Amino acid sequence: MSFNFQNREIDFVKHRKKFFAFSGLFTLLGIVLLLTLGLNLGIDFESGSRVDLLSTEPITQEEVMEEFAQIGFTPDDVQLGGDQNEMASVGFIGVLSPEEINEIQAYFASAYGHEPSVSTVDPIIGAELARNALISVLIASVGIIIYVTIRFELLYGIAAIVALLHDAFFIIAVFSLLQIEVNVPFIAAVLTIVGYSINDTIVTFDRIRENTKLAKRVKDFDDLASIVNKSLVQTLARSINTVLTVVFAAAAIFIFGGEAIRSFAFALLIGLVAGTYSSMFLASQLWLIWKANQLKKKKFDSHKQQPEGEPTV
Repeated sequence: MSFNFQNREIDFVKHRKKFFAFSGLFTLLGIVLLLTLGLNLGIDFESGSRVDLLSTEPITQEEVMEEFAQIGFTPDDVQLGGDQNEMASVGFIGVLSPEEINEIQAYFASAYGHEPSVSTVDPIIGAELARNALISVLIASVGIIIYVTIRFELLYGIAAIVALLHDAFFIIAVFSLLQIEVNVPFIAAVLTIVGYSINDTIVTFDRIRENTKLAKRVKDFDDLASIVNKSLVQTLARSINTVLTVVFAAAAIFIFGGEAIRSFAFALLIGLVAGTYSSMFLASQLWLIWKANQLKKKKFDSHKQQPEGEPTV
């Protein structure tokens, strides 16, 4: 059964196999990308050093590269910051020696009038950051399952987690494809999307639950499909308006923000689209199929236990 949205009939359930096929193919592609290209890990997750420069005048990436070339260094990454690009964060893969750090500080203290600060990242620290992020997602997933199970039912919780992991993997796969640097802001963006995605999914599930209570009968797949379609149409405008509002803000950060937070804004943009898609076209459709199978099994067990000679109800 289809429902009207802006005078147009929409049947989301009818296209569920297309949604599943798209997500499945993208997941497979993402796995292939991670196995072949991997992730472009920044020095936050690999051993390296970061030099933070402060100039009295605006600077460019080319100027910073040339200044380091004067003393025989080749930075692996240069990110500008500040209101007028008077700050620069320069990354080196590999830990600088104390002698090299002293040489850099002495040169730029003379050239820019400020002695730069130098920080080093050990591989162990980078691995711990990644591990803590993974643990955070796992703990959040368990908490979400428990919360959704108490408020709704277990099937809702499992569907929500599948959608959540789908969104996180979507961001990771895109960053692998484009070979964008993965750093701490990237991890912050993934965790932000986890919270946004589950909120959008809960809103959709809440409408499905309310419409299920209002339905006169829910006995088979068609009844459930009608409820899911109706619920998705009712929440469609809200989902679109919400995601567009946040997308505009994230796009503004990406375009006008500093280089240091550009990867965060881009990950946020990708995650917002993926989160809206999964909430409407993946989580709800998964719940529909699992719930229909559950009803079918209960109906089968009811017929099986019915005494011979008595009619079934």
